Amino acid sequence: MLAKVNSCSVTGIDGFIVEVEVDISYGLPVFNIVGLPEVSVRESKDRVKTAIKNSGYTFPMERIVVNLAPADIKKEGTGFDLPVALGILVASEVIPPDKVNGYLIAGELSLDGKIKPVKAVLSFALAARQKGYKGIIIPVENAAEAAMVDGIEVLPVKCLSQIVDFFSGFVDIEKYCIDPNWRTHVNEKGNGIDFSEVKGQYHAKRALEIAAAGSHSVLMTGPPGSGKSMLAKRLPTILPELTFEEAIEVTRIYSVLGLIEDNRLYISAKPFRSPHHTISDAGLVGGGSKPAPGEISLAHNGVLFLDELPEFKKNVLEVLRQPLEDGKVSIARAGAKATYPAQFMLVAAMNPCPCGYLSDPMGKCTCTHPQIQKYRSKISGPLLDRIDIQIEVPKVEYKDLAAKTKGEGSVQIRKRVNHARKKQEKRLAQLAVSSNARMHSRHLGAFCHLDGECEKLLKQAVDVLGFSARACHSVIRVGRTIADLDNASKIERYHLAEAIQYRSFDRGFPQ
Repeated sequence: MLAKVNSCSVTGIDGFIVEVEVDISYGLPVFNIVGLPEVSVRESKDRVKTAIKNSGYTFPMERIVVNLAPADIKKEGTGFDLPVALGILVASEVIPPDKVNGYLIAGELSLDGKIKPVKAVLSFALAARQKGYKGIIIPVENAAEAAMVDGIEVLPVKCLSQIVDFFSGFVDIEKYCIDPNWRTHVNEKGNGIDFSEVKGQYHAKRALEIAAAGSHSVLMTGPPGSGKSMLAKRLPTILPELTFEEAIEVTRIYSVLGLIEDNRLYISAKPFRSPHHTISDAGLVGGGSKPAPGEISLAHNGVLFLDELPEFKKNVLEVLRQPLEDGKVSIARAGAKATYPAQFMLVAAMNPCPCGYLSDPMGKCTCTHPQIQKYRSKISGPLLDRIDIQIEVPKVEYKDLAAKTKGEGSVQIRKRVNHARKKQEKRLAQLAVSSNARMHSRHLGAFCHLDGECEKLLKQAVDVLGFSARACHSVIRVGRTIADLDNASKIERYHLAEAIQYRSFDRGFPQ
């Protein structure tokens, strides 16, 4: 007998429907799974067989063929255990065949028949709603995640026998109902850090406020202990909160990788990722033999912090160029292709030289000029061009360290950032972008008009400092953000002048 059960898999972060076809026919006892299954799917044969027996049902000793359609896309993960087992029981006439058609089913089976949680359930639920399924049957542990998707029933199950009894009409499975006000109840626990803890560094804090307001990338250069890492870690405290749509998109990425914590319903705070400098290019942008999201996708709608930037391998840094431009990364392998979202703020920190003390007034630097040039050459010109704000973070003076008064806190700065972002969202509503940093060059003429004085100043900067076209556009975008923070309707000359200050590499690095 032939049976069909609907399940799901993912390509990139998007779910796609997989039809699990099971045929049982006379012949020698054989159990084959076809349709490009990878190792974990092929190994499900032993889990399914043992789980069916230990749940009190008879495993058919006949020829069993399972096809995962579409057969030209590789199937991964353990979520096919449950639909394969149900397909065998439907084909064995244990379950009525017409009962399973309206549901999308996913779950991993343990040998005693219990159902374990799986990855990417949020993507499965979105695919089920899009395709018009009545509901989704998933492990109990995944129910809250799936219930965030409106318009679809979520049936949580604990074991194989429970779902067999449900389809046979012996028991009911209570739909998982989430609190209607659940969005307002989700609060991300902070770690208590605040901008008021940063002593001095007013220039750097101003630059980070501008970066947060316009979602601009930042490079901080300064000696060890000047506060670069401290500033970067406090940047998320002044960023606007994620919208619900942004939070769902971020949660989907973490769900695909199985990184959703048990005590979290969804990710409601801006991601902050800080990979070590030994990371590979595949670990940073994604990929591998089985394409998976990398750190830049995990930082989507948030911050990617690269500390000690020149210590990263040059080929790793160069792969950032395309995602910084496009806001996404496409991974192509022989057996699969995937596109992952990657709209992140790049925040990087580095020393001015290998020893770190080039700009120290005490003259501690011991580096030779060739050593300094080699150190800086690890960061290419094209990558620097894509970093809108480049600032120097000098050593903090003792009078600032000893000051008893605290600086301005994150709450006050965040209010100004939110106000500037709202102005940008209103101005750019007709575009598919929500911040100044995402504007393309073709948008600058319409939204960043420069008067004669500004044009003259920008021309002088290009002539004297040798700005590239991309750097010139970056200055205009940063100037627009400064004007938004100043609540100005147009870019003034002093806005543009401040923006030019934030190109320290173009202005000449301290020697």
